[in-house]
Amino acid sequence: MRDAEVIAALSELVQDRPSRGFWKCRKLLRRRRPEWNHKRIYRVYKAMHLNLRRAAKRRLPKRQRVPLYVPRLPDTVWSADFVSDALACGRRFRTFNVVDDFNREALHIEVDTSITSQRLVRIFEQLQCDHGLPQVLRTDNGPEFLGEVFVQWAKHHGMAIQYIQPGKPNQNAYIERFNRTFREEVLDQHLFLRLEDVREATYWWMIEYNEQRPHDSLEDLTPIERRQQVAGSSTFDVSA
Repeated sequence: MRDAEVIAALSELVQDRPSRGFWKCRKLLRRRRPEWNHKRIYRVYKAMHLNLRRAAKRRLPKRQRVPLYVPRLPDTVWSADFVSDALACGRRFRTFNVVDDFNREALHIEVDTSITSQRLVRIFEQLQCDHGLPQVLRTDNGPEFLGEVFVQWAKHHGMAIQYIQPGKPNQNAYIERFNRTFREEVLDQHLFLRLEDVREATYWWMIEYNEQRPHDSLEDLTPIERRQQVAGSSTFDVSA
């Protein structure tokens, strides 16, 4: 069968990520097999009945769109937020997610049943060792971000906290989009028995997300490729 290789490749891509659409599959396959024509891939994709039904969009009041600031350099503005879920036994847990707005890189995902302001300090101390700290951290108005311990630590280390307006998650759109992807591809795809299982699945997903997944907003580069591109550019100017 002449399409056997295409079928096998598509099956592999959607086995653990059934929410992947055609264009995401096509971009991933283009990295592996650039000689495959997109029309051929789409024909096989439809024959495999992988087309996803999309929910009809609800009519919402028109809102004034405000472009979200895109940093020119990495580690300038980070976004952070929490995601809640539960184990198979019903025990609740949270993940604390941090991304770099510059290249959408997943910098850290902490998984536990309780994450306090003091815990945030320890997380950012580790991030400081690995990446340094951003000039600005964008967050919502959650109590963990408003806690005196974390606020004073951030101030002491020169990291400004930019709180979005209550009820306007679109002001933190980068992390909101990241959280949705993380939930669809990890939390909603598995029934976890232990926190260790969540952490392991998250670890491997972060590697794929940062190193293998092309992003539309990055001109089909991965987050790591985008960071390396800027680091190796002759126009890289830390004063920019």
